Amino acid sequence: MQTYCNDIYEQLESWYSKDNGQYLMGAARAATQDLLDTSFGYHILQLGVTGARPLCHGSPINHRVYCAGSARDGIGLVADPSELPLESDSVDAIIAHHCLEFADNPHQVLREIQRVLTPQGQLLIIGFNPYSLLGFNTRLRGIFRDPLWSRHRPLSERRLRDWLNLLGCEVLDVLRLYALPPIGSGRLRQVIARGDAWTARHDLLLGGMYIVHATKQVVGLHRPRRALRSRLIGLVPKSAPVPVPQAPHPRKQPTKVKGTITA
Repeated sequence: MQTYCNDIYEQLESWYSKDNGQYLMGAARAATQDLLDTSFGYHILQLGVTGARPLCHGSPINHRVYCAGSARDGIGLVADPSELPLESDSVDAIIAHHCLEFADNPHQVLREIQRVLTPQGQLLIIGFNPYSLLGFNTRLRGIFRDPLWSRHRPLSERRLRDWLNLLGCEVLDVLRLYALPPIGSGRLRQVIARGDAWTARHDLLLGGMYIVHATKQVVGLHRPRRALRSRLIGLVPKSAPVPVPQAPHPRKQPTKVKGTITA
């Protein structure tokens, strides 16, 4: 399972390193930056596509944790998104970058994200829109057994909204990007880029990528904040308690009562 996820995200990061992927990553970074400017707290977590393409570098939250299925440079937490080794209500902001649409059980991944998010915490879910030119292209490539897109299980924006509502999260905003793929070069490329920016400003449903901005409304437990760390319960044996020496009880002196001795 973990090897499968690692392979998927490595292929996704390879796709993002190409021309169209770099264009889309730049648009996603600019859009998420505006949303992250209003996020404050102690910890921010990015799931899914991380590697050399983090999205939360400009966040005002200083402690940034990148989670992946295998250890490599820049990864601070090695875990599966469906089983995060973090305490409940402990992370102030989470970026889920394509970690739902390639999961075996995306609803479980979303439940786990909701569990570790603090009340009123900010959540950004980035996914490919199945009802777009990009969604049609990925579905077509999946039919022809492309190694990456044949494993893609697109999640519609409407279904994602329903899941978030069931989990006690309120959707604040939805951004849609990449309505027109950047084809050609020179003046044609500039015209297409301007048209794509126009569709993003007018929030048309044709965007190939959506960014769902939500917040957790469920009341959490009241407890003091402490440093974010993995739960190692059961992995480290507890040492036996050290016996504490106790002073001996003073012995009562015998007393005389009417000519008899009693203890």
